[in-house]
Amino acid sequence: MVIESIDLYHISQRLVTPFVTSFGREEERQCLILSLHSGDYTGWGECVATVAPGYSYETVTTAWHVLTDFLIPAVLGRDIGEPEDMSGWLTFVRGHPLAKASLDAAAWDMIAKRDGLSLAKKLAGPYQTPARDRVEVGVSIGIQPSIDKTLAIIEDYLGKGYRRIKLKIRPGFDLGLARAARQSFSDTQIMLDANSAYTLEDAPIFQAMDELDLLMLEQPLDHDDIFDHSRLRSLISTPLCLDESIHSANHARYAIAIGACDIINIKPARVGGWTEARHVHDICFEVGMPVWCGGMLETGIGRAAQLALAALPGFTMPGDISATERYYVSDIATPDFVLNPEDSTIEVPAGLGLGVTVDMDRLSEVTLRREHFLA
Repeated sequence: MVIESIDLYHISQRLVTPFVTSFGREEERQCLILSLHSGDYTGWGECVATVAPGYSYETVTTAWHVLTDFLIPAVLGRDIGEPEDMSGWLTFVRGHPLAKASLDAAAWDMIAKRDGLSLAKKLAGPYQTPARDRVEVGVSIGIQPSIDKTLAIIEDYLGKGYRRIKLKIRPGFDLGLARAARQSFSDTQIMLDANSAYTLEDAPIFQAMDELDLLMLEQPLDHDDIFDHSRLRSLISTPLCLDESIHSANHARYAIAIGACDIINIKPARVGGWTEARHVHDICFEVGMPVWCGGMLETGIGRAAQLALAALPGFTMPGDISATERYYVSDIATPDFVLNPEDSTIEVPAGLGLGVTVDMDRLSEVTLRREHFLA
């Protein structure tokens, strides 16, 4: 399949409610949407870089630059046989995994359609266990103005059927919140996400949380640290999860080798795409390391691709792939993803490729700029 043309869109959609983390506050969600075209086939991908360099050094502005000036010219006109080919073509650019992931995802979507498969089945090809039809999910709650407000939001989401709650924390809004949440919801799976806001000197805070029977503590220390996490892990009994520190399958190997974590959050965009994300999955699966799929406030395009990944056999913990209504009133892809309140799951798309249809009128409404590239 020759990649004949590529379309790149810079979009902005308003979130249902502002999302606040230790990085800052988001009310409008900007990202890049990309489509590959070959004959009658189109593949869609999403670059989840945000306006500010908080979670990642990449932003929508830098991703647009890297895609338009380097990555897209490198793949236009090339003959792609399998999705894995794409990642090999992009290695000449150091870093910029979020930008690369959008091309990687679009390649997987396009070639799965060519092969008459859903993305979940295409990804599951090497495994004896078929992809699951439904994936267990949780909900992530941003930092709120007060503990009472947070508790009210938790109660609301539990009422909607979510069984796993993730709470964002930051210094000064952590232990008290965790204690209140556990006291109010004694049987709920609760985890905390620190987004790299702490240092090893803060270990006493996390030691005090050990009595709360938390599902996990996610990424408390620096975004590029593995070693100090291994030291913290020996000081606490709460399972320790790495997110930002795992940039590749090699980083997963390093973390496992030195005992830096108990769990790994696999965000495909963070590791450069679905090809590398499957490699991370395989390394963890081989040694029995639990993994789950993290989220970045994706549109329906990115959410469909996440669900396909999370259907692989190694994903044994609820992911951050909440229902569409959690984030957007009107999204750019249909159908919406809906939570089953009976078991806190979302259906994995079974249609060809991503299994969603991009609403071109809605995409046009939210597009800030667009560029078309022809081979």
